[in-house]
Amino acid sequence: MKLSKGTPGVAMDWNQARAQYERDSFLLPDFRVSQETLSAISDAHERLIKRHPRVSEYCPALLDFDLEFLDFARDPMILDMFEAMIGPDIILWNMSFFAKPARTGRRIPWHQDGEYWEMRPLATCTVWIAIDDTTTENGCMRVILGSHRSGCLLAHETNPSREVVLHEQLKDGQFNEADAVDLVLGAGQVSLHDVYMVHGSEPNRSEHSRRALTMRFMPSTSLYDRDVEAEHFKDLHGRAPTSRSIFLMRGEDRHGDNDFRVRPGINAPELNRD
Repeated sequence: MKLSKGTPGVAMDWNQARAQYERDSFLLPDFRVSQETLSAISDAHERLIKRHPRVSEYCPALLDFDLEFLDFARDPMILDMFEAMIGPDIILWNMSFFAKPARTGRRIPWHQDGEYWEMRPLATCTVWIAIDDTTTENGCMRVILGSHRSGCLLAHETNPSREVVLHEQLKDGQFNEADAVDLVLGAGQVSLHDVYMVHGSEPNRSEHSRRALTMRFMPSTSLYDRDVEAEHFKDLHGRAPTSRSIFLMRGEDRHGDNDFRVRPGINAPELNRD
């Protein structure tokens, strides 16, 4: 099944939107990022990959490399969308960039984001912004309707193949791929999805690139757990890692123990020299 949004810019009924999000695990709001903002994001990404070519296809932690990207997450409409889904006390804990080049963009296997993430309890709404038109031909995101409803993580396994971007994927037999929905978006359109949603995408064999910027927001009732973070990353660095910076975007820290000090970052250049 293919799903696209045809009337961006129309005022949202947020109660209806939240009900749809809670039912389906994702939402395609009637909202489009301006062309000016898209150009600014593209320019910032080009500057990033000139400095750090190794993240040209996938940068899992933009703010570790350049805090310039933080400004894009301050868009009041984007924060309004998140507030409508989860609440008024908002922490931005991650931004990332997926760039599937024309003809060579790799597959992202089926997975749940929460398999990798460090907040407890698990709670995140991802805002996924299409920088290019995303189609079935260039590897748009594919999602499984309602796959978040169990509120639990399914079994994952490691896929060491160089043909995939992420290497943790769902084990076979835990969902029906025939239920997949293709999220076909025009440049500037966005989708929102839940931390437990099952999703992935096919490789890009088309002549057109497929780039996307993601913003990961969590409610401040959760704790970004530095102990869990250290456990996730200790094998990567072989030592206690430098921590990720998180940012209070609206409201207050309802948990009370979140640490908002700006840090060099887990994926900072000094830890990962090209």
